[in-house]
Amino acid sequence: MAADADRPAVDGALWDDLAEFHGTDPDDRSYDVETFLAGGQTLRGIERELAGDVTGKELLHLQCHFGMDTLSWARLGARVTGVDSCPEAVARARRLAERAGLEAEFVEAAAQRLPDALAARFDLVVATYGVLSWVGDLDAWMSGAASALRPGGRLVLVDSHPVFQAVLTFDPFVADRPHGGGAPHHDAMTGGYAHADVPAEPRTSTRYPYSLGQIVRAATSAGLVVERLGEHTETETGGRHLLPQGPDGLYRFPFSDTCLPILYSLRAVRPSALGGA
Repeated sequence: MAADADRPAVDGALWDDLAEFHGTDPDDRSYDVETFLAGGQTLRGIERELAGDVTGKELLHLQCHFGMDTLSWARLGARVTGVDSCPEAVARARRLAERAGLEAEFVEAAAQRLPDALAARFDLVVATYGVLSWVGDLDAWMSGAASALRPGGRLVLVDSHPVFQAVLTFDPFVADRPHGGGAPHHDAMTGGYAHADVPAEPRTSTRYPYSLGQIVRAATSAGLVVERLGEHTETETGGRHLLPQGPDGLYRFPFSDTCLPILYSLRAVRPSALGGA
């Protein structure tokens, strides 16, 4: 989970702080580096199901932060490349790969402007959890993901649902963030999404809200064929620390007599011909 480029410089400073801090606090359960180094997996069931067996496949992980999920795919047998626009995150990812004894390539680049060297190389492009809300140009992001795929390759995207992203607090219930449209909005951050006590200066972050319709349209405009689109009312982690945990250990977003979606998932395939590539 990491921000992309084409944002105000202050966002870059925010992500430098987060990349330096995440995984260094023993109470940071979102980035438990020691458990990972002992052989633990950080991937969740949704993305593993959508990706299927990755043994021997070339996998590109966009906005990879400092590489724990990327290297978890490597543990499942994929040949992995991680991309992130934050220099500190990329440096930490390379060190983590060395400590874990796992083969991986990490590239410093914006997901909206992928290097030509990554074009048509991958069987899978994966992006999960805290992805598109940090991206200022959705069409460029989706075109980059499509161009990195070989013909027949698939994009796997799992992210916070636009409905859930509109929620500021759960109890009391306040939803005052925009739903869709893509126009930037700004939040003051005094901590981090994974830990409230990041030792950093208060920052202003820039987010870009997209509806599911906008996301699907961007995928199809990039030449991808959407195979699956899911909306998920349960998650294995706490959803921005807003939601109550059920007796079964899962988190849900109760609303009246139902539960609202927390996540969405999308799997799309690159057909044999894509923009002449």
